[in-house]
Amino acid sequence: MSTIFGQIIEGKLPAEKVFENDRILVIKDIHPVAPVHLLIIPKKEIAMMQVAESDDLKLLPEIFAVAQQMAEKFGVADGYRLLVNNGEMAGQTIFHLHFHLIGGRRLGPMA
Repeated sequence: MSTIFGQIIEGKLPAEKVFENDRILVIKDIHPVAPVHLLIIPKKEIAMMQVAESDDLKLLPEIFAVAQQMAEKFGVADGYRLLVNNGEMAGQTIFHLHFHLIGGRRLGPMA
């Protein structure tokens, strides 16, 4: 795998893992924008949402279920943001699909 997330998944780089199964890894963001900022990462290397194939999209229900579990675990189930950046114009900097779970404070409007 070629991205930093791929290297984390392969165990070549350290990360603070908070959940892992055969298909999904969740780590704490090293540059959090809120008290809770987790990255939910499919282990399959998919560059971005727009290029996900129909088989890849079958991961979405599991990703959402993991997001719910993490929100409960980290005490933000009553209010959090789950977002994905698709492409450079949206601010994507690591081209391995991942979802940000952000919470723990009042979140302002999206730009």
